[in-house]
Amino acid sequence: MGLEKDLLPGEQLLPYFRQFIKHLASSGLSSKTIRRHVDNLWSLGGEIIRDLHYDPSLRKLTADRLLRQAIHKYGGPAIHNGSEEQQRSFDSTCRKLHRFLFPPA
Repeated sequence: MGLEKDLLPGEQLLPYFRQFIKHLASSGLSSKTIRRHVDNLWSLGGEIIRDLHYDPSLRKLTADRLLRQAIHKYGGPAIHNGSEEQQRSFDSTCRKLHRFLFPPA
C-alpha cells in the first residue's frame, strides 16, 4: 500500500496514462495486448513513485517532467524483481508511450 504523499504524484500521472490507454483502445490492438500495456503502465507508475522515495527532490517536478525522465525512445527504467521477458514487455510499453506523448518534432 502506498503512502498519502504518493497520491498526488500518482493522480497527476493518471491523465497521461488514460490518454494513452484511449489511444491504444482505438488502435485496433487485441484486448490482451492492451491489458499487457495497462499492466506495464501500472508498473511504470510504481517505479516513478519508488524513485520519489529515493530522491524526494523529484516531488517538485511535474508529472510531465517525471515521465520525460523515466521513459525514452529505448524503453524505461529497470523494473524491480522482474524477468528479462517482463523487462522487454515493459520497455516496449515505455517506447510506445514515449512516442505517443513526445513525438519527434
